Amino acid sequence: MSAPKFSSQGNSFYGELRSRINEYFQEAGKPSTGNYKLYFKAVVLVLSWVGFYIHLVFFTPGTWLALTESVIMGGLTAAIGFNVMHDGSHGSFSRKEWVNKLAGLSLNFLGANVFMWNTKHNVIHHTYTNIDEIDDDIDARPFLRLCSTQRHRKIHRYQHIYGWFAYSLLYLYWVFFTDYKKYFTQKVGSMPLMKMKPKDHISFWGFKVIHAVVYMALPIYMVGFLPWLTGFLVMGLFAGLVLTLVFQLAHTVEHTHFPVPNELNKLEDEWAIHQIKTTANFATKNKLITWWVGGLNYQIEHHLFPKISHIHYPAISKIIKKVCEENGIVYIEYPRMRIALGSHAAYLKAMGQA
Repeated sequence: MSAPKFSSQGNSFYGELRSRINEYFQEAGKPSTGNYKLYFKAVVLVLSWVGFYIHLVFFTPGTWLALTESVIMGGLTAAIGFNVMHDGSHGSFSRKEWVNKLAGLSLNFLGANVFMWNTKHNVIHHTYTNIDEIDDDIDARPFLRLCSTQRHRKIHRYQHIYGWFAYSLLYLYWVFFTDYKKYFTQKVGSMPLMKMKPKDHISFWGFKVIHAVVYMALPIYMVGFLPWLTGFLVMGLFAGLVLTLVFQLAHTVEHTHFPVPNELNKLEDEWAIHQIKTTANFATKNKLITWWVGGLNYQIEHHLFPKISHIHYPAISKIIKKVCEENGIVYIEYPRMRIALGSHAAYLKAMGQA
């Protein structure tokens, strides 16, 4: 499937949005990138991960404490991805490019690959959000049916039950399968991968070896195979569940759209309106979740302004919401986590029907 084209409008909605957001930053007198609060959080998350890793591998706590620490490490893995890697790969972590690249490289240390991520996420997902056959993030076939244009299978009638377990597999599946699939096919779904330079190939294989040593070889040598396997699975499954839920609650809920191009391969809306229709905010009243997931519960703000650091999302959300109201555009928001989870479960159940 070739990439569809967005509608172009004379009075651009996005132009008005950018004007007001620029005005906000000018009046506030602060940069749109990260600040000391973000850098402090990044240091806390990374040092916490290192501390728990050292304690688990070199000091071998008792079984229940080890399992608890493995869960915490899974949460920290997701948090580093949300807060450090994600802002860095979008160029919003810092005003300095080399700092952003370093922050983005944290994904390689966590086991995945930032080059693959940039094509999959920054280019494809952020442009063609929720478009079946293009947006790889809504392709969980054959296990899940995430939009009405995908083939229905009998097993899907139970996806609102087993889907939660399937979500926990994301991290392990990502690190050990999908990265390699993208590398060898040079595709992300149906879309071509950006051309890799020699340094990208070296980085891919080099960091995969580092991940194997840090996450597998060294722990197995220190604590034995079964204790390592148990802890690694607990960590990976929890990280996968958290990572997947953030995406699902932002894009696959009852009120988000899944646009289909017309016969001329064109979409009905301009890009910014498309982003708002296909995206939802969740748990916006929960400051702890906002801190942990790097502001990605303010997903509308992120999709409209990915180069603005997540620390500004709560503030600019008020501006975006106001502009949407003025233009009669529905701003999808689930202020409580339980409401968002309920909406996603209801959506899974609806898509599970023939």
